[in-house]
This record gives sequence, structure tokens and C-alpha cells, in this order.
Amino acid sequence: MSENVVHLHKNTDPTIEAATVTALTVVPDAAPAKAVPLWVRSGRAVRRAVTHETTKTTARAVARHGLYTVNGGRIVARRAWDGKTGARYERMLRAAEAAGNFEVAEEWEDRLQRFREARHHRRMDLLHSPVDAAKGVAVGAGMSVGVLVALGVVMAINNHDIGDVITPLAAVIDFIGLLIRIVQVVWGPALTTGPILALLALWTVGSKQQAAPAWALPDNIRNGEGEPITPSIVVKALRDLGVPALRNAIKEMGDAGAGMLGPIRIAGCGVEVDVTLPSGVSTIEVQNRRRKLAENLTRHEHEVFITIPQAARTVRLWVADSGALDEPIGPSPLVTDDTMTADYAKGRAPWGQDLRGDAAALSLYQRHLLITGLSNQGKTVALRSLALWLALDRSVQFLMGDLKGVGDWAMFDGLATTLIQGPTDEHVIQVTEMVEGAVDEMNRRLMAPAGTVFPALIVLVDEAQVAFMCPLKDEDGRFYGGSKATSRYFMAVRKIHNQGRAVNVLMWQGTQDPTDQNLPKLVREGAHTRASLALGTESQARMALGDKAVDGGAAPNLLRPGLDQGTLVVASSGIDIPKGQSSITVRTHYVDDDAAEAITDRAKAMRDGVTTLTVIERGEERDPLADIASVLGDASRVLTQDILKRLAMLNEDAYGKWSFVDLKRVLDGTGAEPYKSDGRMVVGRERVARALANRPDSDSASASE
Repeated sequence: MSENVVHLHKNTDPTIEAATVTALTVVPDAAPAKAVPLWVRSGRAVRRAVTHETTKTTARAVARHGLYTVNGGRIVARRAWDGKTGARYERMLRAAEAAGNFEVAEEWEDRLQRFREARHHRRMDLLHSPVDAAKGVAVGAGMSVGVLVALGVVMAINNHDIGDVITPLAAVIDFIGLLIRIVQVVWGPALTTGPILALLALWTVGSKQQAAPAWALPDNIRNGEGEPITPSIVVKALRDLGVPALRNAIKEMGDAGAGMLGPIRIAGCGVEVDVTLPSGVSTIEVQNRRRKLAENLTRHEHEVFITIPQAARTVRLWVADSGALDEPIGPSPLVTDDTMTADYAKGRAPWGQDLRGDAAALSLYQRHLLITGLSNQGKTVALRSLALWLALDRSVQFLMGDLKGVGDWAMFDGLATTLIQGPTDEHVIQVTEMVEGAVDEMNRRLMAPAGTVFPALIVLVDEAQVAFMCPLKDEDGRFYGGSKATSRYFMAVRKIHNQGRAVNVLMWQGTQDPTDQNLPKLVREGAHTRASLALGTESQARMALGDKAVDGGAAPNLLRPGLDQGTLVVASSGIDIPKGQSSITVRTHYVDDDAAEAITDRAKAMRDGVTTLTVIERGEERDPLADIASVLGDASRVLTQDILKRLAMLNEDAYGKWSFVDLKRVLDGTGAEPYKSDGRMVVGRERVARALANRPDSDSASASE
């Protein structure tokens, strides 16, 4: 196909070569573009203008504020009608009948009858009121004129001027004329501004009630963000819950279900309301639909809690303000108050806040403790904060085993009598022997004379599931772990649970991800205070808190792992739980390691000095005199029976079977022999230190330092 070349202009410049001439290729079949009709362009422009976000926002605002005024008038009219008639009483009467609460229905019927009688008396009084009013006006006017004339007579006599007789009456007439002139001036503007003020009042009522369709409301309210909880919202959420009997009962109620609700009360960072369910609807049907109820209330699942109060066929809803539970609570009083002390018997540990925002304090007196939850949810910090508070009571003693061994409890070195830290099987053996030593101490206290008061001894094991899962056996073939009668750790814990609280020997355990294998049933049910952080399943929640608490609404399995760190569901008689409930949710204070060290420093300053025993590895050679010096610590003298107990904790193999005779045999001839003080045998620290210093070998001397 040949190419047609069109010369656009004549070549007048001889220096330009012919090859440089611009060429235009003409396509013979190219059709010209069709012009867009004006009406199409206009339509597109109108559509863009109408669908523009600014236009939609403006239209919603105009509709919203207009409907606020209209619906505000409807609300005011409804209120006025309710005030003048018995409509309110009739609605409540029908609601009570629909709910099957006939006693309340009879009460509302009596109120309605009294209202009608009072209204009848008022109407009958109106028949006589015009005549009575006329008589009253006539008498009042006559008396007023008489008083003014009498006053004028007195003035005339005083001034010797007969004209003063009418002066008071003339002054009153002038004052009335002034009022008339003021009304004439104000009347015109009042007629103009009065309707405007009335419309503004109606708009205010409508805006407070959000009396507009959802599509006209602002974006944050339309999306449910921060939507206030009102009776109508709660009833609508219950109606749409998917329970047919509940939905039908609400439809039959004359007040559309409002009679089911108690007053909506502000409770901390949310609101609380009791819902009396109609006949045929059980509380479990509402509990099992917690997520749907939360979504109907425009909340997340974790922001709605359902508990069962004491009243029959009633559920208590606590609904948090949107996003409020994601905000941290304030610091612990242990951190902010450096003068705080503790009282084991009468005090309560400041643990955190409940969902209402009130302080949640826990009594630790003669209560075994179990805290469980998934890993990394704040279990150790929650458990440690209780121990930190109790450390401020100088009489309390601690035996501690940390089977995680990352230093979470290192600040108790110098406070705890024994501190074992490490995750190995050898550490489990040492912790088991520590708990068995506490059993021996418990038995010694039980044999003491009646009425003897003993200081609290807290036996604390963190990550206790490591002990229960330990597969090792001792030389007699008994397992250290497990949940049978041959398990040494299990049996030691059970013995303390059975009899320890009577003599203030208490078992505290922290464990994670509970199962029947790593937290046996008999052990978990032996704890008086049971608390749980976030868990994975309802069956784990029942292991952690017990069936009664879970059946009463406790649901640690619905807490959000990673987001609800430090939030505990607690079942205990040592904490104030709302009447009719079996558990309470507590958001615990976070006390970091630095703050914990500062608290333990204060606790150490309150005490005479405690030498913490760190268990030494088995099989090494012992120096009895040096070990006696180490268990004496900073005390000037210690009872011989306490020295034997501490030596056994230091090394069970070497000193577990020692008696007073063995102790006396080691000290005889050293100048540190036991002696009597206040009628009891003791060993003096200075005498033992002098005996070590006088020994010929320097190693032993250095061991005492």
C-alpha cells in the first residue's frame, strides 16, 4: 500500500534537506469523536454534586436537626399526655402482666386507681373554682383599697393635707399603668422570639434523646462509637437476640419491653442494668448469646459482662463505655505511698480495680491461693504484687520457689527464708523438699499448746505446673510430680491445704494453661482464693474457678489474650463481690521490677534481717559449723529447733535427720555451745562467728563472712 505524503508548506529554506520535510499520514477511515450531549454532561454534574460527601453530610445535618425539633415535640407531647392521663400506669400494668409478675401488676393497678380518684377530685374542684375565684378577687380588691385609703388618711392627718388621702391609691394606679406600658413594649418582641425559643427547647429535647433516624445521625454515633446505653437500646438488643420467647414477650408488652429493665446506673467506666426476663426465658439463653448481645449494643464482646444476681429470672448487664477497658488503670498504692504497711490478719492487699472503677482489695488471712491463666498474661506480676504487700508485714515469713527462673522473684532475696529459682528437674526436687519442710513446720505448730499464735508462713510456688509434670523418682521409687498418693509434691501441697490454715501455713501457687495433668483437681479445689487470667476454653475456666463461679457468669475464657493482660476473674470470700454474684473481674495494678525492688527494700528495712537460703547442689562436702553460721543470719541468737529446721531446708540429705544431739556434738568444744535464754535453748551468732575465726583453716573462717 502506497503512502500519501502531503506537503504542509513550501520549502523556502535551501539549507534544509528534502528528507527533513514533515510527513502526515492520513487514515482514510478514522471517524470523528461524537460530542457528548449537554443533557448528559448536566446529568453527570448533578449526580456528582448530589452524591458528593459534603452534600450528603449537609443533607444529613439538615434532616437531623429538623427531626430533632419534630421528634422533640412528640416527646414533650408524650410526656405531657403521660402526666395528665393514666397512660403511663396502664403501660406498666400491661408490661407486668406480660412478664407474669402479677404482684407488680396489682401494685400498678392500685396506683392507677389512686391517680384517677385524685384527678376526679381536681375536676370537681374546677366546677366551684370560678365562683370562689371571683369572690376571692372581690374581697382581695376591697381589702386592698381599704388598706390604701386608710394609709392615705394617716398621711393626710400627718401632713394636714386632705389630698394625701388618695395618694397611696394613686401611686398603685400609676404602678399598674407602668406595668401595662412595659407589657405593651415587650409584647411584640415576645410574640416573635417566643416561638423561636419554643422550637429551640424542642430541639434540645430531641437532640438529647438522639431522636432522629440512624442514617441522619453523625458518623461516630451511626457507627456505634460511643453510643450511650438507653432503655430503648437495651430492649432492642434483647429483642434481636434470637430468643423467640423473649422477642414475642417484648412485642406483647404495652411498653415495648421497658418494664423488664431496672434503673440504668453509672458503674465505673460503664453502666449497669438488671433485666427481669419474662416467663419462659431462662438466664442461660441470654448468657450463651453474649457476643450477639454485645454487637446489638454496639460494643465488643469483652465490653459486656453478664452475671446472675440474687433475684430470680434476672440477669445483670454491665456495659463498658466504648474503648474504656483498653485504657490502663492507675499505679498501685504500693508504689505511690512509700509509708504503706501491711497487716496480714486485718488488712487487705490493694490489688487493682473492679469494672466499676472501685478499688479491689483482697484479704489474705488464712486463705490458700491459686492464680492461673495462659502464658504471658500477667500471672507472675499479679501474684507478686500480693507478696509485695504482705512483705510489708514484718511478721510474715516466705518460702519461695520460682520454677521459671528468670529473676521475677530475685528481689525477695533477703526477705524469703528460702528462695529457689530455676526450671530444671533438680529445682523441682528442691522445691518439693522445701514444701515438705513446710509440712514439718505445720505439724510442729499443730502439736503446740492450744491458743499458741504463729506468724504467717507463705509457701509460694510460681509455675507450679513444672512440679506437677516432673517425671523423676526418688530413691524409694516415689514420683516428685504427678497427682497420685505416691507423688511427693502433690501430697505435700494437699497436706498444707488440709490443715495449714489453722496454724497460718498457707500455700500460694501460680500455674499456666491448667489441665487435669498439670493442675490436679484436689489441689485446685483446695484453694480458698481462685483467680484466673485469660484462658482458652470454658473447661479450663471451670478448672481454674470451679463450676459454681462459671455457672454464675465467670468467663475468663472470654478475656482477650494479649489485650486483657492483668485482668483477673476472682472467686474468693476475701474480696467484696456484689450480692448474688459468684465472682468479680479485677484489673490489677502493674508493678514493674524496679518498683518491686523499691518495695522490698522498704520491707527489708522494717525487719531485723533475713538470710535467704539458696539450696546448694547435692553431693558436695558440708561444713556443719559454717552452715550453722549461715542459717543464723543477722539474728543475735536463734532457737536450736529453728536452726535444725533451717539446716534441713539448706540440705535435706546432710541435715534432714539431725536432732539436738547432733547439733550439740558439732558445737561442743568450740565455745559456741547452746545455752539457755528466757528458759529456751539458743545458739549465739557471735559465739559461732568467734569459733569459726579461731579455727586454723582459713577457708572455714572465710565461709562465715
